Amino acid sequence: MTKNVFDGDGELGGVLGQVAGQLKRSLGNIHGALERIAPPELRDGDQGVDMDAALLCQSYYRILRLANNLLDAAELEGPNRARLRNDDIVGFCRALTDRVEMLAGLMGLSLEFRCDRSIHIIAMDPDRLERLVLNLLSNAFKFTPRGGRVTLEVAVAPRYVELRVTDTGRGIPPEELETVFDRYRQGERVDPPPHGLGLGLPICRRIAWEHGGTILLTSRPGEGTRVVVSLPNQKASRQELSAYIVDYAGGFNHTLLELADALPKQAFTQRHLD
Repeated sequence: MTKNVFDGDGELGGVLGQVAGQLKRSLGNIHGALERIAPPELRDGDQGVDMDAALLCQSYYRILRLANNLLDAAELEGPNRARLRNDDIVGFCRALTDRVEMLAGLMGLSLEFRCDRSIHIIAMDPDRLERLVLNLLSNAFKFTPRGGRVTLEVAVAPRYVELRVTDTGRGIPPEELETVFDRYRQGERVDPPPHGLGLGLPICRRIAWEHGGTILLTSRPGEGTRVVVSLPNQKASRQELSAYIVDYAGGFNHTLLELADALPKQAFTQRHLD
């Protein structure tokens, strides 16, 4: 039997937020110490130091990602956080693919972007959608062996715009498909890496909901997985702006942060950080 860790009076959500906050404060001290022990100029000139620092840096990014996911998990039932504005969803996804393509190559994977048009404007929150797409790409990378292929596709229909992430990985057993978006439910154990805590897909579903959309996953063991995010094909009647938006990554590389669980430590050498 599983227990929904977010049932009740919301006290656990508050605890998760406090835990995440403490993790972030400690991480700030760790990163400051890493910068002093292995500054960029030393890493550039010493491959051994650079690789050791890369391992520490990767661990830093992974814990920061976990802290961010705990914060988001604590707010799965909270108010809508999306700030919609009219933007080009095709250019947005193409740019994400360009940023990630070289990192996919470090894993021996090919990453391809597909769309039959060069531009399409819809109401979207680029910051929230960036987390969603990178999270889906991270999952695809983690469960696709070397030599495999991952595709990000944008398909425009009259009512919806679909973002499709497809991989040639090992797939998901049928008995797990019904609960992949409910992995914030606490069972008897936490899955080991690369599974993690299973917060990513529930957070992706939340972001799709914030846009008035849906998310659907299909998979066959040994054949791969496809995740389809359907967003309303409409423009915003008004732009939702904020005077100040806090960078959830704390100024660090968003791509490396969201893919930290999937990438090898070579991705965190000084060359890639630059």
